[in-house]
Amino acid sequence: MRFQSNSETPGRGLPRRVGQLFAGLVLYGVSMAFMVESRLGLTSWDVFHQGVSKATGLSFGWVVILAGIPILLLWIPLRQKPGFGTIANLVVIGLVVDAALAVLAPGDSMTMRVTYLVVGILLNGVATGMYLGAHFGPGPRDGLMTGIVNRFPRLSVRLVRTTIEVAVLATGFLLGGTVGLGTVAYALAIGPLVQLFLPVFSAAPHARTVRLTPALSTS
Repeated sequence: MRFQSNSETPGRGLPRRVGQLFAGLVLYGVSMAFMVESRLGLTSWDVFHQGVSKATGLSFGWVVILAGIPILLLWIPLRQKPGFGTIANLVVIGLVVDAALAVLAPGDSMTMRVTYLVVGILLNGVATGMYLGAHFGPGPRDGLMTGIVNRFPRLSVRLVRTTIEVAVLATGFLLGGTVGLGTVAYALAIGPLVQLFLPVFSAAPHARTVRLTPALSTS
């Protein structure tokens, strides 16, 4: 499986792709807020973001933005190049999650908290498929996933994404981030969800460079 680069994506449907990109980024930020307010555990990356936020006093969203910069340096050995979507990701998600946290009511009952958690995980999978499927380049964190999959095409998105999430989870825990059942649920579910939604939202589903079917049967 190989992900399509910006230069390989046809110019047709550009307004749709731009709209899908920003809709996906906004949805991603909202999904993060739902998980934060569930108080049942954060995503693997957000365990890290929360730890840094507590240590520095910066808002959660600003930590998301600033942490993306050094993560981009990890793209160098993978020969992954940033695109327009990469820069948009770096800025939009952090701003949206802060805004969403300001208006989203905290989950009071356990039923509401579980609902927030499930909604957050599902929205995150949809949002990732949307902004990656727009083919403007992945965000800093998902660039690690796409870069590894491009370099090692026998690996599935599901396997690579899940492996990255588990590794980040362990690092975040050591930094003092909050880990809960929601963290484990996200780490296990996000790979299959991205595998499901990415072909649905791909702007060029029949392109030669986007071959998702073989990966679906890879464990």
